[in-house]
Amino acid sequence: MMNDLKIVTGSSNPELAQAICDHLGCQLTPTLATTFSDGELRVEIGTNVRGDDVFVIQPTCPPDVNRNLIQLCLMCDALKRASAGRITAVVPYYGYARQDRKVSPRSPISAKLVADCISVAGANRLVTIDIHAGQIQGFFNFPVDNLFATPVMLEPLHNAMEGEAVIVSPDAGGVERARSYAKRLNAPLAIVDKRRDKPNQAHAMHVIGDVKGKTAIIVDDMIDTAGTLCAAADVLLKNGAVKIIACATHAVLSGPAIDRINATDALNGVYVTDTIPLGEKLERCPKLHVVGVGSLLGKAISNIHTGSSVSVLFV
Repeated sequence: MMNDLKIVTGSSNPELAQAICDHLGCQLTPTLATTFSDGELRVEIGTNVRGDDVFVIQPTCPPDVNRNLIQLCLMCDALKRASAGRITAVVPYYGYARQDRKVSPRSPISAKLVADCISVAGANRLVTIDIHAGQIQGFFNFPVDNLFATPVMLEPLHNAMEGEAVIVSPDAGGVERARSYAKRLNAPLAIVDKRRDKPNQAHAMHVIGDVKGKTAIIVDDMIDTAGTLCAAADVLLKNGAVKIIACATHAVLSGPAIDRINATDALNGVYVTDTIPLGEKLERCPKLHVVGVGSLLGKAISNIHTGSSVSVLFV
């Protein structure tokens, strides 16, 4: 029988951890997360957690994916050695998720290695949002709850629509996700045929489906360099879309992403969640609109803690 619910956070996204606590009506458990002078990380849990149900909020996200991952593992290990009753790693953005299989000889399956690290560190469960490859859930030998950002995205997208809308997948791999949005927004589906020549570089070809005279909503799980997004927006504009907006769960926004989004006249707005803190990027790009996932994660944590169904959140 688990005792109290405890929320612990590292340094990757403390604002999201606080939003979760605000939803749950609890306080963050004091945690020391600093760096020694030689660069090694130092972690110390500031209160007794023996027998408690502890949730560690730590997306392994940019700008320092490796630091955030090691910090997550150190916190899990500290909690394990402090005899926590159950340790749930809440990793809204799962770093290395795009390296989920061997794509060339003598290359690692990095997403599996990360799963092993989190497991060995002491986690008993994982909660994430829109993980890039669903099969990563099978890399763990304990329960994994892969939540979807759809519930929090639907209202802002509906408010941004003008007239008839069409949901667009920027590539063939995202059709299932786009179909989910199309079903709930009662809109048709279109697909952008995309050819990728090398990592982080994509060339959009043509549109499968009718977008002429409609609001086109591009749906993806993440925006990295924004090459795919901007190429898709340009081809949609050429095919007659009157308004183009995009939504993505994870705003990685690396390299030239902000400059590309600002430079294209095809995009009218980009809706992202706060799984990754945006910082100054939000100020640099007026097209960005942030939708909070604190309440979604708070509900999941509450249901896990009380033994209620988490699947009710999978819409």
